[in-house]
Amino acid sequence: MSSEDCLGWAARDVSGHLSPYKFNRRAVGDDDVYVKITHCGICYADIAWTRNKLGDSKYPVVPGHEIAGIVSKVGSNVKRFSVGDHVGVGTYVNSCRDCEYCDDGLEHQCSKGVFTFNGVDSDGTITKGGYSNFIVVHERYCFKIPKSYPLASAAPLLCAGITVYSPMIRYKMNEQPGKSLGVIGLGGLGHMAVKFGKAFGLNVTVFSTSISKKDEALNLLGADNFVISSDQDQMKGLTKTLDFIIDTASGDHPYDPYMALLKTFGILVAVGAGTEIKFSPRSLFFGLRSISGSIVGGTKDIRDMIDLCVEKEIYPKIEVIPIEYCNEAIERVIKSDVKYRFVIDIENSLNPAGI
Repeated sequence: MSSEDCLGWAARDVSGHLSPYKFNRRAVGDDDVYVKITHCGICYADIAWTRNKLGDSKYPVVPGHEIAGIVSKVGSNVKRFSVGDHVGVGTYVNSCRDCEYCDDGLEHQCSKGVFTFNGVDSDGTITKGGYSNFIVVHERYCFKIPKSYPLASAAPLLCAGITVYSPMIRYKMNEQPGKSLGVIGLGGLGHMAVKFGKAFGLNVTVFSTSISKKDEALNLLGADNFVISSDQDQMKGLTKTLDFIIDTASGDHPYDPYMALLKTFGILVAVGAGTEIKFSPRSLFFGLRSISGSIVGGTKDIRDMIDLCVEKEIYPKIEVIPIEYCNEAIERVIKSDVKYRFVIDIENSLNPAGI
């Protein structure tokens, strides 16, 4: 199979402004799947790399790593997928496939892992993401989505969903119904943590700086409690009441007030994108507490998460937009003005006819 022109939207410089861009995708190899992209979620990572916030952007940058679509072609060795299957592609598209992490289904921890966009693939090319009309990916990094599950809803699972699901499984929150979970922040990640927490039978408390999110947290998402994190009386009233906390907040904030809410042996997992974490060692010593970090998840966790979402009918709350609105949508993400994930309707708004 020959290589093929692809149409996407790319940022050319640190302004991050996205506009149409034609590029070439590699030919479909023996182990590859060609996915016609129908939907792509907008993630804060798209902002980070289109605007060179980490200093390593490789322009032009075609962002997007919450990808859902339909298989159009498969390589001769592909066994897990057939033409017409609904699939997802997440934050990475390659790894060494032979290290201890790859062997354990933790491909996202492989030192030779390749990001879905702005990464350097094994052939030296720069990867391009899901703000485009198709993608070619090795079948290992592709995930089947049952046709009963809407592709628009599936897209955010591939980053926002797995980012909170993976540490919840690591710390066996799915095996401890009745335990208490705190969720800091109620954005794309936070609202999925609430949904998974309730599916696991946990008692969920949402912490937010905005009272406007109270009704949504309690009545739309089903949280058990809502706390304004700046209210010191509310916070002190919850001292040593939580078994787990998942911190999805994207901005810097003090950690000691939250650590004080954990019971003995309590665990706080940081998955947000702040610039630093500061807390007193005493917050760990007194209460024998732990703090850890997490980022996305391996292939096994992604498959298990998709199965859970199908079984329990767990759907992200999304706002579907055309590709022409992506620049405005990104500005709204920066302002936290989205409930709770933008998803680009690639299939109906990105027209490849002109390439």
